[in-house]
Amino acid sequence: MRNLIFLTDLASPDLDPYVRLNEAQLFHARGPQPGLFIAESPKVIERALRAGYRPASLLMEEKTLARDLADLDHEMAANQTAGLGQTPIYVVNNQLIRQLAGYNLLRGALAAMYRVPRPDLNHFLATLPAAHPRIAVLERIVNPANVGAIFRSAAALGIDGVIVTSDSADPLYRRSSRVAMGTVFQVPWTYIDAHTWQTAGIRQLHRLGYQTAAMALRHNTVRIDDPQLARVDKLAIILGSEGPGLAEQTIAQSDFSIKIPMAAGVDSLNVAAASALAFWELGNRENN
Repeated sequence: MRNLIFLTDLASPDLDPYVRLNEAQLFHARGPQPGLFIAESPKVIERALRAGYRPASLLMEEKTLARDLADLDHEMAANQTAGLGQTPIYVVNNQLIRQLAGYNLLRGALAAMYRVPRPDLNHFLATLPAAHPRIAVLERIVNPANVGAIFRSAAALGIDGVIVTSDSADPLYRRSSRVAMGTVFQVPWTYIDAHTWQTAGIRQLHRLGYQTAAMALRHNTVRIDDPQLARVDKLAIILGSEGPGLAEQTIAQSDFSIKIPMAAGVDSLNVAAASALAFWELGNRENN
């Protein structure tokens, strides 16, 4: 029997993940274990379920309940995961759900999902294709919308994995996963501590056979369509923060600095737009 719980207000502590906890509090909600994140909209929830994430609870709008539950049940059954019968499903009316931030983007459904442990860099890279892997490194990209857009491009344009520095926006933030249309659950990724990245990250990639390409303008910068990049066996494309860009140390230690050819008078693009062009040129689309 479904655990449907009809609520008449948003005061219940069970709704804290949806109403009162911020992203940092959700991240630490389970103490030493990986915490929680919120997936917004049926489409994003479906993709999280498809990737094997388990829901702690759901919050759904009463008028779309039957439709959305049928879709989610179908998704879980198709992926041979447990049904929703034991998952608390909190149901509220249209007036209550309108009180939540971003109501127009929720499409009537949210889910509090359990995070999963992320592998260290060595174990993560060992899971990627052995032949001609292409990965992206996000260095201090703090805008969740940009992180989400980069993941969406990575999924579409043949990037095999993404490494995210710990001082970047979390790919599982609500806005990140929503902008990504759930592709943060499709592309393999992991974190690297920001200090570890700055002190040893590129050297570790080099030890594992990767050459690195920093997206930065320097005197020796090459175009993203330079033939020598296509010949690199294992390539890591490094993207920097929206304002200051990549750290000087990152650029200095990289094997290449790369650029997108542009019309005179414009020297840069938004990092999400730049990632799409770089991934189009350098990704493994034929394998998708």
